[in-house]
Amino acid sequence: MRKAFILLGISGLLAGGAAFAQGALPYWAYPVPNHKWPQPDPEQILHVPGSKISFTVAGTNDRFKVPDWHPDSHPKMPAIVSSGRKPDVFACGYCHLPNGQGRPENASLAGQPADYIVQQVADMRSGLRKSATDKMGSINTMMAVAKASNDAEVKIAADYFSKVKFAKWIRVVETDTVPKTDIAQRNMLVVVRGPKEPIGKRILEVPENLERAEARDSKSGFIAYVPKGSVARGKKLVESDAGAFPCAACHGPTYKGNGSVPALAGRSPSGLVRQLYDFKAGTRNGPGAAMMKPEVVNMTDDMRLDIAAYLASLNP
Repeated sequence: MRKAFILLGISGLLAGGAAFAQGALPYWAYPVPNHKWPQPDPEQILHVPGSKISFTVAGTNDRFKVPDWHPDSHPKMPAIVSSGRKPDVFACGYCHLPNGQGRPENASLAGQPADYIVQQVADMRSGLRKSATDKMGSINTMMAVAKASNDAEVKIAADYFSKVKFAKWIRVVETDTVPKTDIAQRNMLVVVRGPKEPIGKRILEVPENLERAEARDSKSGFIAYVPKGSVARGKKLVESDAGAFPCAACHGPTYKGNGSVPALAGRSPSGLVRQLYDFKAGTRNGPGAAMMKPEVVNMTDDMRLDIAAYLASLNP
C-alpha cells in the first residue's frame, strides 16, 4: 500500500540516537521527527487483512471519524469515541484506536479503570499532569483535547474503554542488534532500510506491519526490541519479595491493575518509561503520584529500561 512513500528518500536522512536525543530524555521513549516525510495520495484506497471495509488515506486521517476496520471486534463506540466533538475534541478512538489498544506514542486505555482515566484527564486539564518534554506532538495534542473536553464526555469515554478487554499487543524480543529506525511524523519509531546496529541501552518499539499501523488497523500490533537480559533484570527489580521496586503492592500481584490503580502488564514499554521519567521530573502530579515519587527518585536509566521491558513482556 504505502510502503513506497514511507521509505522514499529517507536513506540519506538516518541519524544515530544522539542526533535525536532530547536533552537527557531517551529519544526512543520521547520520539520527535527531525525531518519531513513524503505525503501519500489522499485518495488512495486502502485495505487491511481480515476486513471487507476500505478507506482512503484521507479517511484514515480523519480525526472526527474513526477508521474502524473491525467494528465487530469491540462494543459499539459512543459518539465521543467514534466522532469526537468539533472543532477541538478529536475522536478518542482515532489515537487510542476503537478497541483502546493504543500505540507507543499515546496510551493503551483498554481495560484501565474508568476512575483512573477520568482522573488523568482532569489532571491534564488542571496542569497537574504534564510531560517532561513539550516537543512531542502526540502528547501536546492530548493535552489540548483534555482541556477542550468536558466531564460528561470524559466519563463516557472512560466507561467505554474500561469495559474493553486489553489483548496481547506487544511482542517483546531480546536482542543484541536491531534494525535501523527513524521517527515518523506522528511520533512513532519505524524500521527503515540499512544494516543492523547494536541496540545499546534502548527499547525500540516498532510496528509489526508499518502499512497496517499507518492505516490505523486496530488488529496490527507492535514489536519491542529490548537488550538481552533486560526482562530477567526487570523481573528481579519489581518482585515484591526481593526487588527494589515492589510494583505489585499497588498495581496488583500480576500487574493487571488494582481498583483505581492502572494495569501495567503487557503495556507499551515506551509509555511506561515516559511515565517513570515524568514522575521523577516532577511533571506528573495529582492523586496517586505521591506514591510513585519515592519509588522513582533513585531509579536509574538502566532500571527504567529493564522494568519496562519486563512489564511489557507479561500477558495482560
